[in-house]
Amino acid sequence: MDNEQDFKCKSKHHYHAVSSSNGAVYGLGFIGAAVFFLLKATTFWVGVVGILKALVWPAFLVFYALRALGA
Repeated sequence: MDNEQDFKCKSKHHYHAVSSSNGAVYGLGFIGAAVFFLLKATTFWVGVVGILKALVWPAFLVFYALRALGA
């Protein structure tokens, strides 16, 4: 019984090694995409849509890459 309690106490903590470089790459990509879309914007609302597009561009990139690969 003591071994089970020790296991439960030790298993509460999960440690994951996460690299912060992915966040940096996404952040730079977001800034680049936001600048690109804002420079192309002709009105305020087109600029707002551009910011929203800059947030989700990786999803479109993966979608079209997989579609091109035939997946």
